[in-house]
Amino acid sequence: MGIEKSVELNEKSNSLERDAQVRKRFFIALLPPEDVRIRANEIKGIMRDRYASKAAFRSPPHVTLLAPFEWPIADLPRLAATLKQFAASQPPVPMTLDGFGAFTPHVIYINVMKRDRLMSIQSQLLDYLETQLGLVSERDRNRSFVPHLTVAFRDLKPAMFRQAWPEFQHQELHFDFIAGQLTLLIHSGNLWTVKESYDFSESLEI
Repeated sequence: MGIEKSVELNEKSNSLERDAQVRKRFFIALLPPEDVRIRANEIKGIMRDRYASKAAFRSPPHVTLLAPFEWPIADLPRLAATLKQFAASQPPVPMTLDGFGAFTPHVIYINVMKRDRLMSIQSQLLDYLETQLGLVSERDRNRSFVPHLTVAFRDLKPAMFRQAWPEFQHQELHFDFIAGQLTLLIHSGNLWTVKESYDFSESLEI
């Protein structure tokens, strides 16, 4: 084998090794229907225009089930297959949004009621991913699950929080819907975007 060919093969091998080691950030969530997304984005717009908080626009409106984690791009098919299999074993998830909540002094969110099915699927998802992929961290396991749909966070300054929270604290907002899919989101550049969604089984009882 010539030197040039050997160098070319080594370069290809090194490139494949680098690709295999590339890791991206993902998180797993439930996404609301279009009418809820529209309203949530309207509220995000208020937060941006009045209170200088735009970070929530970096992801679509969602309810996080598993916080961001790193995963090798080369192994994405295994993650996707695992999530698809899990979703197929689960019925759709009834959800209720009611009013607003806050994590002082940076976060304001639409309150998601702790309905049994929602709390159950989050716990089952963590158990399944830990068993199948060893994915769930000790921090994830110990973190209390407070379902919420964020409309302002991180870049909401404490002074702006103190102005914004009284406006939303007692504001009425109510939605009932059924989440029919589990969604995997990927961090690409400065934004989180939907990578894939996996249908829940409509043949199973809610």
